[in-house]
Amino acid sequence: MLVLVVNTGSSSVKYELFEMDTTTALADGLAERVTVNGGVDARLIHRPAGQDPVIVTTPMPDHETALRLILDTLVAERGGVLTSLDQIKGVGHRVVHGAEHFSASVIIDEAVLQAIESCVPLAPLHNPSNLAGIRACRALMPDVPHVAVFDTAFHQTIPQHAFLYGLPYEMYEQRSIRRYGFHGTSHRYVAGRAAEMLAARGIRPEEQRLVTCHLGNGCSMTAVQGGKSVDTTMGFTPLEGLLMGTRCGDVDPAIVALLCGEHEDEETVYDLLNKQSGLLGISGVSSDMRDVEAAAVKGNERAAAALELFCYRVRKYIGAYAAAMGGLDAVVFTAGIGENSPEVRRRSIRGLEFLGLTIDEKRNADPQQCDPPGDITAADASVRTLVIPTNEELTIARDTQALIGGAG
Repeated sequence: MLVLVVNTGSSSVKYELFEMDTTTALADGLAERVTVNGGVDARLIHRPAGQDPVIVTTPMPDHETALRLILDTLVAERGGVLTSLDQIKGVGHRVVHGAEHFSASVIIDEAVLQAIESCVPLAPLHNPSNLAGIRACRALMPDVPHVAVFDTAFHQTIPQHAFLYGLPYEMYEQRSIRRYGFHGTSHRYVAGRAAEMLAARGIRPEEQRLVTCHLGNGCSMTAVQGGKSVDTTMGFTPLEGLLMGTRCGDVDPAIVALLCGEHEDEETVYDLLNKQSGLLGISGVSSDMRDVEAAAVKGNERAAAALELFCYRVRKYIGAYAAAMGGLDAVVFTAGIGENSPEVRRRSIRGLEFLGLTIDEKRNADPQQCDPPGDITAADASVRTLVIPTNEELTIARDTQALIGGAG
């Protein structure tokens, strides 16, 4: 069975085509600068497996134009991997926010579209684009089942004492203000892989206590107990929690009131917190951890401070979640920083020996050469430290296959 995975952003469309019998990726790619200045500078970067990439530069004024080009390229003479689009049996769509409507992936119908639309106020930067991609794909492929996979769904198992804010309860009842959490597809994937590794060591899945650390340009951590999310660092929006590339993470809300009281308009303050803060704002160097680490090595004090603050928050949440779950069996690092920065992993674990966490420095330097791959735990540690590459696209494809397989 062939499944196409689509992730539509405001000015981009990412995609990956899977052969599900072997879970092999046949092609993936990115349409970028879609809709920007009317899409006049847009281009498609198409990467067929085992072939040279194909780059197509052409105007893409809307998402439907971009998706039509993607589908045409999948069957094109140059770079094509299909003989017919009829070979695609399902399309899985990433949707950022499902609020409390969805605790699992669903086949898309008009009722689902209306529910996703109702979540737009909760994710105004993401859900409109996700909807545009879904509607464009359904128009281009009307006879194929489409599935929505939600970033928030995995976190719907978080108990009320962990998702409520200390605001009047009516704010939750009437305006749905609560912790939702994000990166759920990634946390679910790596938690599942970690569960397999721990089960091989005799720890039953229902007894496992994990902290999964999705560290990229956006960062979040999740406490996973018995395979279920029980707390997570991101909140009502993806701004809360850890320090990120350009996002501030945890901040006293009185600071926002102070800034607004100084005649800063809402849009300016929102931009400051989301796009000018984090690693970029502290270091003054870059939002990219690789640049920050390099600058810190050269003696840049602000970059060193940004690196230490980043790792301190990760370390603090590991301890907090170990307390919340009454213990810990493994910490999992994933995503761009989590998978590729030995220094971040080292600093984030440092000082947690009292929890049973110690890493092997040789293993930490090259996790995928370990046996088993990704296990960087020191020989004398009682809690595992794992580095597991995430694969959100494969998770979306698997959910799509499971749902359309049962759809009759």
